[in-house]
Amino acid sequence: MAVYTHVSAEALSAFLTRYDVGDLVSIKGIAEGVENSNYMVDTTRGRYFLTLYEKRVDSGDLPFFKALLDRLASGGCRVPRMLPDRQGVTIQTLAHRPACLIEFLTGVSPSHPTAMQAHAVGAAMADMHAAVAGAPLDRRNTLGPEDWQALFAACADQLDEIEPGLRARVAASLDDVVQRWPRDLPRTIIHADLFPDNVLMLEDKVTGLIDFYFACTDIRAYDLAIMHSSWAFDATGAHYDAAVGDAAIDGYRSRGALSAAERAALPVLARGACLRFLLTRAYDWINTPADALVTRKDPLAYRHRLDTYEERNLFA
Repeated sequence: MAVYTHVSAEALSAFLTRYDVGDLVSIKGIAEGVENSNYMVDTTRGRYFLTLYEKRVDSGDLPFFKALLDRLASGGCRVPRMLPDRQGVTIQTLAHRPACLIEFLTGVSPSHPTAMQAHAVGAAMADMHAAVAGAPLDRRNTLGPEDWQALFAACADQLDEIEPGLRARVAASLDDVVQRWPRDLPRTIIHADLFPDNVLMLEDKVTGLIDFYFACTDIRAYDLAIMHSSWAFDATGAHYDAAVGDAAIDGYRSRGALSAAERAALPVLARGACLRFLLTRAYDWINTPADALVTRKDPLAYRHRLDTYEERNLFA
């Protein structure tokens, strides 16, 4: 999403006086991302991120996200912490939006992930799960299997406008996946959106896991399935890279346990990941005006992934 809540230099300068971060030098809107308004802020003492939370992020969830990031950081995970001001206040208001000043982490997001990068991120995911084990944190997954049927109903009548036959295709897979969805696998706090653009790297080293605004309590292996579906395919979803997919799983297993039951569940969990992103992308595709600043993402990229997972067992 291109930045769509404007913050003036004057308003930001006044905002920064609450912090010990120096004076404003520059501000630049960040076009990447689809949920919030983001800026890169340079001051006389360093670089920071500023996030203004838009409608999709419930301000009531922000304390959960802050506590999660603090827990992960204290556990040695490279995550961007929300920074408190001089009074210890982290969640602020700016331009009539909830806002946070956030720690800047170095690195770039891989545009064409390699197997070595996928292995490193799989290991980082396992470390993340270990860091939150036993944490007194909980947030319902608002885009879990029980929500997919309602999301499907909201856009079903227009799915065939995206691609003829898409409605029947999704309906058949949705019924089957929900029926097969595992109910007894280990659960923890998961990222739930660990795409390549939510990881910062320097060569093959992970320097940051970012954008935790879908984080929730869910099946641990589902997090790995989401990562597999986003890392191991090209942008169109039509081409699968087995080396990258296998490396993601091997990386996870190098640092964390993956039981036989979890491994056996990965095919259905990956299909569920495809349906989750296909449906949210389809909903946005249908309901976003053509002239909006939001960058719509192609839902068919996840229909292609779904086809591959249903035609082949990629986890054998």
